[in-house]
Amino acid sequence: MTRHPTPAAWLGLDLRWAYGSLLPAIWRSTRCIHRAQDVLHDAFVRYALSGRHEGIAQPHAYLRVVARTVLADQMAHERRFVPLPDLAGEPDSTAPGRRADAIAVQEAFTAPSAEVLADLQQRLAAAQRVIEGLPPRCREVFWLCKVEGHSQPWIAATLGISLNMVERHLMRALLDLRAARELLAP
Repeated sequence: MTRHPTPAAWLGLDLRWAYGSLLPAIWRSTRCIHRAQDVLHDAFVRYALSGRHEGIAQPHAYLRVVARTVLADQMAHERRFVPLPDLAGEPDSTAPGRRADAIAVQEAFTAPSAEVLADLQQRLAAAQRVIEGLPPRCREVFWLCKVEGHSQPWIAATLGISLNMVERHLMRALLDLRAARELLAP
C-alpha cells in the first residue's frame, strides 16, 4: 500500500487523525485534556524513537497501541502514590461549612491506633519472611523489579537469564506473597 504524503503527515502518520480521532479517544480514558495530550505526545516520542515506522503496515493502529501502553504506564505509576489533600490556602477551618471537612482531614492525618500498628507490623514481618524464604535468584529478580523498578528485559540482560525465567521468578514471588496475604487477611 503506497502512502501519499499529506500536509499533516509525519513519519507515516496523519496528524489530523491523531488529534481528531486518537486524542478524543485518549481523553475518554483520562477525562483530562492536558493528560490526554501528554499521553499522545509521549506516544509520538515512543513511535519516533522506535525506528520501526518505515516498516509498519498500519501506523495508526500501531500508534493507538503505543498510546494505550503509555496510558497504562502512567496509571501504574500513579497507583504508587497516595494523593494528599492540599491544605495550603484553605479558608478558616472553623467556618460553619468547613468544620466537618477540617475534622475529616484531621482524622486522615491522625496516627493509627496501637492495634493497627501492631497488625501492620505483623503483616510486614510475614511479607519479609516470605521474601526471605524465596530462592536467591527469585528474591533478586523480585527486588530488582518491584523495589528498584527495573524492567524485565533489563533484569534478564543484567542477570544473564532469559526473559521467560525473569517472568517465572516474578510469578513465583507474587504467588507466594498472595498466599501469605490470604492467610493474614482480616
